[in-house]
Order: sequence, then C-alpha cells, then structure tokens
Amino acid sequence: MRLITAARLARRELRGGLRGFRIFLACVILGVAAIAAVGTVRESIGQGLVQEGATLLGGDAEIEITYRFASEAERAWMDDTALRVSEVVDFRSMVTTSDGERGLTQVKAVDDAYPLLGKVTLDPPMPLSDALDGANGLPGLVMHPVLVDRLGLTPGDTVRLGSKAFHLSARLTGEPDNATAGFGLGPRTILRTSALDGSGLLAPGTLYSSDYRLDLPEGTDLAATQQAALTAFPDSGFRWRDARNGAPGVAEFVQRLGAFLVLVGLSGLAVGGVGISAALRAYLATKTETIATLRTLGADGQTIFLTYLIQTGALACLGLVIGLALGVGLPILLAPLIEARLPVPAAFAPYPGPMAEAALYSILTVLIFTLWPLARAQETRAASLFREALSGTRSLPRWPYLLATALLTTLLVTAAATFSGNLALTLWTAGGIAGALVILALAAWGIRHAARHLKPLSRGRPALGWALAAIGGPGTTAGPVVLSLGLGLSVLAAVGQIDSNLRGAIARDLPTRAPSYFFVDIQKDQMPLVRERLESDPAVSGIDSAPMLRGILSRINGTPATEVAPGHWVVEGDRGITYAATLPDRTRIVAGEWWDPDNQGKPQVSFAAEEAEEIGLKLGDELTLNILGRDITAEITSFREVDFSTAGMGFIMVMNPAAIEAAPHTFIATVYAKEEAEAQILRDVANRFPNITAIRVRDAIAQVSDLLAGLASATTWGAAATLLTGFLVLIGAAAADQSARTREAAILKTLGATRSNLLISLALRTAILGAAAGLVALAAGLTGGWAVSHFVMETEFSIAWPSALAIILGGALISLLAGLAFAWGPLRARPARILRARE
Repeated sequence: MRLITAARLARRELRGGLRGFRIFLACVILGVAAIAAVGTVRESIGQGLVQEGATLLGGDAEIEITYRFASEAERAWMDDTALRVSEVVDFRSMVTTSDGERGLTQVKAVDDAYPLLGKVTLDPPMPLSDALDGANGLPGLVMHPVLVDRLGLTPGDTVRLGSKAFHLSARLTGEPDNATAGFGLGPRTILRTSALDGSGLLAPGTLYSSDYRLDLPEGTDLAATQQAALTAFPDSGFRWRDARNGAPGVAEFVQRLGAFLVLVGLSGLAVGGVGISAALRAYLATKTETIATLRTLGADGQTIFLTYLIQTGALACLGLVIGLALGVGLPILLAPLIEARLPVPAAFAPYPGPMAEAALYSILTVLIFTLWPLARAQETRAASLFREALSGTRSLPRWPYLLATALLTTLLVTAAATFSGNLALTLWTAGGIAGALVILALAAWGIRHAARHLKPLSRGRPALGWALAAIGGPGTTAGPVVLSLGLGLSVLAAVGQIDSNLRGAIARDLPTRAPSYFFVDIQKDQMPLVRERLESDPAVSGIDSAPMLRGILSRINGTPATEVAPGHWVVEGDRGITYAATLPDRTRIVAGEWWDPDNQGKPQVSFAAEEAEEIGLKLGDELTLNILGRDITAEITSFREVDFSTAGMGFIMVMNPAAIEAAPHTFIATVYAKEEAEAQILRDVANRFPNITAIRVRDAIAQVSDLLAGLASATTWGAAATLLTGFLVLIGAAAADQSARTREAAILKTLGATRSNLLISLALRTAILGAAAGLVALAAGLTGGWAVSHFVMETEFSIAWPSALAIILGGALISLLAGLAFAWGPLRARPARILRARE
C-alpha cells in the first residue's frame, strides 16, 4: 500500500517537470557517458583485434623461434599442417648511406610467400616482389618514411646493411602485420632473406627471431593444432600465437589502459555523487511545504522516503539512458576520426558489456549518494518542516541506511575490481577517493570556521566581510564547492606531478647515468678490437661488456613457468642471459654464494633478487632455460642486486661458464662517452665492423618519453571529465544558493550597498572557495604524486611548481566563473519587492 501511494505521489511530483533536477541529471549523464565511452572504445579495439587477428598476425597461426631457424623436422611439420608457410626473420641493424649517415632500423627479412594475408603498400606504388627485386644489379629493400627522411634518402639511392649494398626501391607506407611488432627502437626495413647472404648480419649467435606464419585450412581447430605442435616438439622452445589473439601485447595494453581510465572515471562519478546529493538536498529544501502537508495528512516516513526515492530513481534512469546514448553514440559517430589515430583496427558498435558496466557503476553511485538526503527528509518532523528547517534532523541517518551505504560501496568496489581485473589498483583508487573526500570535507568545515573567525578582521572592507559571512554562515555552499572542485583538481594535480617527475627523471637524471650506446652482435673475435678503439678514446669514460645469449625460462622446479608466475614479465618471452666465471664488478650478492670459477659440474644460475622475490624463488630451486632449442636445467645458487633504473647492463640471469659458454653467442657492450664524441664513435665502429648494431640510448629515452606523454594525455582527459562534473556541481550549488544570495543582496542594498560592492563580494566569495579547494587539491595531489613516484616509479620527487600554481589558479577561476554565472539575479534584486514577497 505504501509503495502504491508513494508511486502515485511521485508521478504527480514528476508532472511539474525537471526543475531542481537539471544538475542531478547532468551529473548522472556525464558520469555514465564518460565510463561508457571509455568502455566502448576499449571493447571496439578488442573486437577489431579479434576480427582482424589473422591479418594482424600475418597468418592463422605463428610459430616464433628465438635466434635460430626451424629444424628440418619442424619445417616439415609446418608444411604438412598448413596450406602455405611464410618465413620472416626479424632483427635490428644499422643502415648506412653513401654519405656516411647511419640509422638504426628494425629489419624484416621475408620470403616470396610474404604476406600471406593483407597487403604491403609502397610509395611509389608497386608490388612488393618488384621492389625487393632491386635494380642495377643490387637487391632491393623498402624503408619506413621516417627513416628515409631522417637519412635524407630518396627512392633509387643505394644504402648498406652490414657489408652488402642494397637498392632503396620505395617508401614503406603500410604493413599489414605491424601491430605484432611491439616496442621497436628503429623504423622498419623490409628485404628478402636470401639477399642477406654475404652481409654478415646473421652470423652464429646474432640476435634475431624467425617467425613462421601458417595459412591453415578453413575450419582448423587452432587450440588442437597448437597442442599438436607442442606435443611434436616439446623441447624446441618456440612460442605459439594464433588468430584468436593476433596482437596480444596490444590487446593487453588496451585492456589495462581502459581499465585504468574507467577507474579514473569513477572519481568523476564520486564528484557527480556529491552533485547528486547536493542537488537532492536543495530540491528537498524546496519541498518543505509539500512534505509538511503530506505528513499532516497522515503520510509516514516510509511513504515520504519511497515517494522521493521513486522520483529520483525515475530521473536517474532517464539520465542513465541519455548517458549511455552519448557514451556509446559519440565513439561510433567519431569512429572515422578515432580509427585514423589508432595503430590497430577497431570495430565500433554498441556493445552490451561496457553499457552494463557503466549502468551498474552509475546505479550504485546514485543509490549511495541519495540514501542519506532521503533518510534525513524521512526523519524530519512536520513541525520543523513548517519552520523550513531540514537542519533540525540528526547529521547521520539511522543505522540501516548506514549499513546499506556500506554494502553498496562494497558492491561498487567489488564491481570495479572485477571489471578492471586489478584488485590492488582498484583498492588504491577507492581508498584515494574516500580519503580525498574525507580530507575535503574536513577542509570545508575548516574553511567555514576560519571564515567566521576572520570576519572581524574585515572591518572597513565590507565586500570582504560579506564574502566571509557567506562562507561561514548558515546555508553556505562551501561543502559542495570544496568537495566537487577539490576532487577533480586532486586527480589533475596528482597526474601533473607524476608526469612532471617521471619526465624529469628521464630527461634529467637518466641521461647522466645511462650509457651513450648499446653495441650488440659483437662477435667474440671482434670484442678485443672494439675495446681497443674505445679505451683509446679520452672521451670514453667507461665500457662494460658481457657475452649475450637469449633464452626462455620455461620451467620452475619442473612446473611451467607461466603457471608459477602468471603474467610476470620475466616468464613472458625470452630474456637476456650471460655467463661469468668471477663475480662481475659492482655486483652485490644478497643471498647464497658465487660458484667456483673452475666449476665444471651441474649448471648454476644467479638470479636478480627483486624479481626472484616477486616470483617466489628460493635458493636451491631449479630453473629450466630453453636456449637455441636446447633445455638447460640449472640450480639457483645466489641472488644478486640488479639496478635497471640506469639503463645500463643488467641481466636477470647469470650462469656459470661451463653451462652455456659452448653455445653460439655474441657479445654486448655499453659505452659511456661525452655526447659530442658519440657520432665519431659510431662511425668508427660501424665502418670497421658493419655487422655490429648500435642502439643510441638517447633515442630510446625519447621514444619512451613520447609513450609516457600519450599515457599522461589519456589520463588527463579522464581527469578533465571529472573536473567538468565538478564544474556542473558548482553551477548547481550556485543555482541552489541564488535565492538566499538574492535576499541577502536585497537586505544589503537596503543598508546602502552598491552593485559594485555586491559584485566584488560575490567574486571574492567564489574565488576564496575555489582557491581553498585548489590548495587542498594540491596537497592531495602532491601526496599522491609523491607516493606513486616513491613507491611505484622509485624515482626522486620534486614539486613541479608551474603545475602546482596552475591547480590553485584554476580552482579559483573555475569557482569564480560558476559563481558569476548566477550573479545577475542578486545584483538586479529590488529590495522592496524581494522583502515583501519573501516566500
């Protein structure tokens, strides 16, 4: 009966339109739209990767073998299983022009079957096979435009790779399988594998991978084929990928970034929740007479509660529908623009998953932030309502509502953790939001009390006195202003400080500690000659060198490594491995003992201590490493401290020489030199040893910096959505406060105040609140930035003052704009009419 009566009353209330609920609706719409948009883009990219998985991979399946070609038995199995097989060899090298200019390039050596799927596009247009045929008696190659322009080349020029000359036939403008390339330090060059004969680039021990793309018969069971390959060659150490996930690295990155942005979006929902709560309180305050009349006519508290719960629920559903339409519709509408900026395909369409996720978040947020205002209205007595005193109720609702709020909040956090797949990040985000809200609420209370105590000091400055009275007096909007604006600014402040400090560490600290070059693929007999050249140069301050092999950590104590440490970067892909008879310089053993230099017994390995702790390794554990197709089982005899932050030489695993010294391998060297000497060092080494590849660390740092810039930009856009929600809340607070400020202005005008004094007072009030919110947000942002820099990035932290000052000034400006938008009403108030017609 109560529900029927409440539904009838709610329907009658809704006939009056949306007056008083515009900000409520706007907050719901914006929060739903932001999360739905992020989810839709994420899901669209995921579906595009699934639909185009075979094209992105270059075939229905791929077998990747590290630093060797497939054996006769392996190739025979591929030929028997697939309709067509294409062999692709991938490695880094140096390209040299006729003028002596040099550049690092990622070489893709292909056969005549490449590409199995998709099409390579060139400028000028021509078939890839014609481009690779070459001209003037030289084999051909094609290069990415970035590399062509960097070296000042034009199609038709002659370049050298290793000790062999090639004809540059065209620019490489499109590569169908480029999404699987991952992080590359050099632009792409494509040539034929057969053209590498005599170049010296694929000598024994050279760092390369051979990828075999398989065109399988239609209807082939990919999972069964994968298992058949693993069964046929259990110890070959190959990696299998297929069209079910053609670009796993890209897919995982998109999922993680999307999940992170959704969590950032939850802070926007929290700000929207503040706006929802404030808007509902303001609306209920205008319904004083209505609620009082209903209570007088016999309506109990439950009926009042249900009436306005149904009303807010109906409006929330309306906002939910509009928000989903915007959040899903805008990405689909802007699909051509978004796809043009994406390196991978995307299939834009309405997907139920992101819509359900956004809807669930929003429903829970609305319930969390509407329960308390509704519960307070339910408990208010009719007599106090007639006196227009919603403030006469207790500050906290009864325990059932507190329990319901706690359960809903737990459900929201659980849902966020489930959808994001990262419990730790979700808990940190939720804790950060909750902590920020508590701090901001305490700050708002402190600002009100400070305003009361500072008011006597404003004598002789009436505008300032009126502003302080409005901030510290009854009906103040300090709470919603500081909460909504402060939370949005806190996210922006934290992002700004983290980005600034990380960039500072990369641009300022890393180059001073990092080497100038990595030289790789140094043959054993070349290493003494390379050291001789470098040690004789006074500009070179240091040289480190070590033998270099690559291997896959396949098993830990007999169990597949991916099962022991799922998702850990050490067991994903191949890792660098070296050997040493004696403890290397600047190496510190933290547990165990180094082996006897003359040890010829069982293979032993020293593991990086921090990574070992993350994986759960202990002394005496046995690791199975697949090196060049051969399994080697070694016992962990020590843990070492390894510092990767300097970008210098650091190996996760070091083995005793007897274990792997006989395997074909090359050397790697790091060179520390003055910047002005780097070019000459590169010329001398490359001219004498064309097979050696030089990786300039400054170029790698620049590429990492660009990647971080993209991540920071995406996060900033998410934080900006939070700030926009906060601006809407400010507008709602200003609108709800307009009636009180109009009456206040009428009284002040009666006492002789001028419009200019009133305008200055309004501007001071909003600017003070905004600046206070900015200061609190800055403190929260600095704390968050320091925590991430110290505990996650492990870098030094210093305050980025331009970003910090921008947060404070931005808070004051945003609050000022929102307040002045509603200043006209109080300024044009006519005292006689306002005071006579007081409702």
